[in-house]
Amino acid sequence: MAPKFAFIILAAVLPLVATQQIGTGTPEVNPSLPTWKCTTSGGCVQQDTSVVLDWGSHSIHEVNSSTSCTTGNGVNPTLCPNEATCSQNCVIEGVNYTSSGVTTSGDSMTLHQYVQNNGVTSNASPRVYLLGSNGDYEMLQLLGQELRFDVDVSTLVCGENGALYLSQMDASGGRTQYNPGGANYGSGYCDAQCPVQTWINGTLNTDSQGYCCNEMDIWEANANATALTPHPCENDTCDKSGCGFNPYAMGDQKYYGNGDTVNTLEPITVITQFYTSDNTTTGTLSEIRRLYIQNGQIIQNAVSSSGIDSITASWCSSSDSVAASLGGLTTMGEALGRGMVLVFSIWNDPGQFMSWLDSGSSGPCSSTAGNPANIESQTPGTHVTFSNIRWGDIGSTFSAGGGSGSSSSSSSSKATSTKTTTSSSRSVSTSHLTTTSSKSSTTISKSATSTTSSFGATQTHWGQCGGTGYTGPTVCASPYACKFSNQWYSQCL
Repeated sequence: MAPKFAFIILAAVLPLVATQQIGTGTPEVNPSLPTWKCTTSGGCVQQDTSVVLDWGSHSIHEVNSSTSCTTGNGVNPTLCPNEATCSQNCVIEGVNYTSSGVTTSGDSMTLHQYVQNNGVTSNASPRVYLLGSNGDYEMLQLLGQELRFDVDVSTLVCGENGALYLSQMDASGGRTQYNPGGANYGSGYCDAQCPVQTWINGTLNTDSQGYCCNEMDIWEANANATALTPHPCENDTCDKSGCGFNPYAMGDQKYYGNGDTVNTLEPITVITQFYTSDNTTTGTLSEIRRLYIQNGQIIQNAVSSSGIDSITASWCSSSDSVAASLGGLTTMGEALGRGMVLVFSIWNDPGQFMSWLDSGSSGPCSSTAGNPANIESQTPGTHVTFSNIRWGDIGSTFSAGGGSGSSSSSSSSKATSTKTTTSSSRSVSTSHLTTTSSKSSTTISKSATSTTSSFGATQTHWGQCGGTGYTGPTVCASPYACKFSNQWYSQCL
């Protein structure tokens, strides 16, 4: 499920109106967040990407006045009697990212649930989108590809959700002559929960319509539970629950958590792979697989009590009738092939206390632990950090290949010999892998940018060369030098 934000619902039914000129009071400065696009043949190439806060975080007010273009009941009818007049009367301003709970450093971004100003704590709950260098959203086409990122959830308590997911938003954010800001100002959000928002693609939602689109929840998590969930849609009908994979809910209650197989007290590398039936980037999505890396070890996904360790097309449709009626993984794969926007958020849930994610059969948290009032009073510093975001060919975003093997395997692998593994739905080359007993290790360099990264004395350009828990090469190949990024990550640059 995507985060729910409190937007103003319009009581009156008016013609669609839009804003706005670009304001000059507060410039919009999108924080840089470098990412990498990878191929098995050419390694990983850094992308000139940045992030933008959602449209609703920006101030929209009258030109040369602080009067808001919206009121407690919706749009200001005097300033916005029609689309053209509204765009003349109203401007949208930039936003202070730090005071909105967003900080970046190198390729790392931290989202804070709460921020303090002059001793006063406020709920920031930021939601941001990945921007390309052209001012439009970066459209990730992940069919037959994989997405990798590092994440630190160690401070995310029960009831928190540090999310990274994909939404089939318009690349421009609905940019028009009346909405020149578009994606640069975070316009155009939609998801499978069909949120009713004041603005749709920069145009006022005067008849309270929900804005639905395909959503692929790559990562919804705190330190106690995690879920991987596709939400396919057809027109305005979406699979809001989804055929998700939550290790705790699937029967392995010691797989993910504090000190568990995937230890949430330490940073985690998360790899999500989207296999097609014919192993191409244009085929039919047949399986969504998950791998983790910690302390140089590849950790295969949890195995459910029924023997499932991935989301397959057949399992999704048989376990979720709504997904089946909407085309299941086929529909989700078509959206992935067209391109989707990468979304990051942190949020909590005053309605359900996030119990669907981490309480009852879904996780170890009590039914009341996720009360936002308790979180704010007891752990206001809760936050999530995402870094080292890479996407591309399966096996190209980390040095030990695609983590292939039979879909029922729960073992890790150790670097000893080279082989190619073929299963019924895929054939993926893996570097130096031999299957060993369950939960054995694979020695890897987790940030190397090419499948030919060395395990020897030197690290290649863009590869990792230091950080807490890192055991790979610390000397960079000439002429590169090991540059500190944060406690967990240094890189050959």
